[in-house]
Amino acid sequence: MVLPTDILNANILIVDDQEANVMLLEQMLREAGYGCITSTMDPHTVSALHRDHHYDLILLDLQMPEMDGFEVMENLKKLEIDGYVPILVLTAQPGHKLRALASGAKDFVAKPFDLIEVKTRIHNMLEVRLLYKQLDHLNQQLEQTVLERTAELRESEARFRRLTELSSDWYWEQDEHGHFTNVYGPVLEMLSTPQADSLPGQTTQTPTARWNETERAELAANIAARRPFLNFIYSRIHTDGAQQYFQVSGEPKFDAIGRFTGYRGVGRDVTEIMLDIAAPNAA
Repeated sequence: MVLPTDILNANILIVDDQEANVMLLEQMLREAGYGCITSTMDPHTVSALHRDHHYDLILLDLQMPEMDGFEVMENLKKLEIDGYVPILVLTAQPGHKLRALASGAKDFVAKPFDLIEVKTRIHNMLEVRLLYKQLDHLNQQLEQTVLERTAELRESEARFRRLTELSSDWYWEQDEHGHFTNVYGPVLEMLSTPQADSLPGQTTQTPTARWNETERAELAANIAARRPFLNFIYSRIHTDGAQQYFQVSGEPKFDAIGRFTGYRGVGRDVTEIMLDIAAPNAA
């Protein structure tokens, strides 16, 4: 939103080789409440002035000796990276209006001046210009915010992964078809099911290890039914004859409209814990 005070505090440059026109425009603007007004009768100085002060509006006469308004506009274009040159041309030649607009002017005022028309066009151009600057500033802020949030998300993701790896022996993610998309640790050996496939370079369960098929079937049923499960215990007899126990937790993932997108979870070897629990009972 552009406030009336913002418009009256806008930075304005008057460029005209006729002193009478400069004085008339200055007086009109000051009486209307504008406070930041600069003027020059030398068109050669316009580019340097604009480079130093970044005017919100330039009132530019087209008919000037040595360097006319069209040449001034061409030089100003080189300074405006965003391509927006805030120029209101002043001309007594009706045939110059279309050429001026094609050259980059945003509006024009015919000479001799109608002061009410001049004030209205100046006000409207400044309002548009200041809105444009506000939008550009907001876009820059938004871009910076997006960059900051993206960096925060990446840092959070990395932190989560580190914590997951520290607190578990393996971590996995599956897509909606049951294919493993992201794994850490011996996931395929521990969780290989009819719904899962292998990743290149990974091995599936040891052929000679004997799993408790009832427990494995229950785990597979949970995943197939898209049910969450917490600290599910299942076991196997290793190739060396040792009993092994594993604990796994998983949850289904859904998108914003409730569509199933896969599974994720963590697991660990809890053999020592389970054997310690079983020892007193065996005694």
